[in-house]
Amino acid sequence: MNYTYIVKCSDGTFYTGWTNDLTRRMEAHNQGRGAKYTKARRPVTLIYYETFETKEEAMKREYAIKQLSRKEKEELIR
Repeated sequence: MNYTYIVKCSDGTFYTGWTNDLTRRMEAHNQGRGAKYTKARRPVTLIYYETFETKEEAMKREYAIKQLSRKEKEELIR
C-alpha cells in the first residue's frame, strides 16, 4: 500500500509527502530524519492521508496536493 499524507508541523505549516509505510515515515519525521523541511519544525502530527495501490498514483496525488492553496488543503482535510 502507498500513501499520500499531510502533516501539521509545530509552527502550524503543512507538509505533504508520500510513503509506502506511514508509521515508519511519521517516526522518521519526528526523529528529524523525514525531510529537511520538517526537521526544524518538529514535532509533526499526521492530519490527513489517502491510500493508493501504486507508488506512481501516490506521487501524482502528492504533486496535486502541493499545488493547492493552504485554504484548499484545509478544505481537503475537513
